[in-house]
Amino acid sequence: MDQTIFFTMVSSIEERQAARLLIDSLRSFGGELSRSPFWVFEADPKGVSCAELVQIGAQAIELQVPTSLNNYPFARKVSTCAQAEALAAPEVSSLIWLNSGCIILQPPLDFELSDAFDFAVRPVHIRNIGLPSDAPIDLFWQRVYAQVGQRDVHLEVESFVDEQPLRVYFNSHLLSVKPSKSLFRRWLTHFEELVVDHDFQSGPCRDDLHRIFLHQAVLSALVAASCEPQRIRILPPEYSYPYHLHQDVPLKRRAQALNDLICVAYEEETLDPNTTFNIEIHEPLRSWLKERSNQFPR
Repeated sequence: MDQTIFFTMVSSIEERQAARLLIDSLRSFGGELSRSPFWVFEADPKGVSCAELVQIGAQAIELQVPTSLNNYPFARKVSTCAQAEALAAPEVSSLIWLNSGCIILQPPLDFELSDAFDFAVRPVHIRNIGLPSDAPIDLFWQRVYAQVGQRDVHLEVESFVDEQPLRVYFNSHLLSVKPSKSLFRRWLTHFEELVVDHDFQSGPCRDDLHRIFLHQAVLSALVAASCEPQRIRILPPEYSYPYHLHQDVPLKRRAQALNDLICVAYEEETLDPNTTFNIEIHEPLRSWLKERSNQFPR
């Protein structure tokens, strides 16, 4: 029997608070997925215990991060995904990572991969280190492609906010994968090998921006190298809508009402209706958010 599992990672009190809201939103608005198991990986189980999330039905798991990745940007996220994939039983067909700073507002049915897809994802919001589709491959991307056994990739996406055509470059606020494909475990392997590559880290990856977004670059290249394009589900904009960039979203793409969205990434912003005035929030969602207003960032 197919099973769907959601998971996130907690490394601070703020992330634990956000994870509670995320779990609550899935239970409230997830429809047929609302009772799916939810795993929470504890990056600091002694300092930031997730016992309160266990009380509301989550399963807490201590996160293991390779020592070679200590303090590297987003190493905990990559390690969490790999560990969750390794723990997933054979009957799990959709394993869904969500950043704690996300909230579910409608049933996220496209997360379920069925037999047609191996991976579901959104393009990046903004270009950052993305490689324009008509530009030559720079040294950073050459090394990333070589790491996954490719000279080039031919899959293209368009960044959502700044509308740039790019060689494949995915956002990682949310990801759905078939565990049997081992994409997350291979992601960790390739990521770790690039982190310990001294020449790469002191050369093409020496600046903060490339280090911060290395994890997304590796995942993007790996998925392009491992999956047939038709087996990659590019989720619609209602998934991982970047509320934290709402004012920068082109008017033709900007959401008018929070209720119209399925999954929202809000990061350090708040969705408290008492202080949120740049997007419409209708009932019953308005009341639901008001009741939980103390769980948003201040």
